[in-house]
Amino acid sequence: MRAIAAALGLGLCLALVRPDGAAAERVEVRVSISRQAMEVFHEGRRLFTWPVSTGKSGMATPKGIYKPWILSRNHRSRQYNNAPMPYAIFYQGGYAIHGTDQERKLGRPASHGCVRLSKSNARILFEMVKAEGMENMRVNIVP
Repeated sequence: MRAIAAALGLGLCLALVRPDGAAAERVEVRVSISRQAMEVFHEGRRLFTWPVSTGKSGMATPKGIYKPWILSRNHRSRQYNNAPMPYAIFYQGGYAIHGTDQERKLGRPASHGCVRLSKSNARILFEMVKAEGMENMRVNIVP
């Protein structure tokens, strides 16, 4: 609960501005597919390291740098039998970072390409991004 309160409090800070006048990403998420881990940074400081599940064999998670384009608190998959995707942060087409009810599988590839987190961690990240604004977030997925 304390971590959620801290994440929500982040939204009270003023936005960072780079020397060229453009807004800097305040939240960066780095996902390592080989380590099945996510690191969450705020203003360059690592706040969290969490286990994740990325795409299983034949269902690759796309690598690259992305900006989120939609947040959906109670999303359901249209592609996979209405499967729950709580606290979804969509970053590339139908790919999202979201909570899972299969937490025992975290730490190894198990998804259809999305990045899965525990529901509690997905909520913390979702609320942080909501507070800071999607335009201030970057998702970096590496091999």
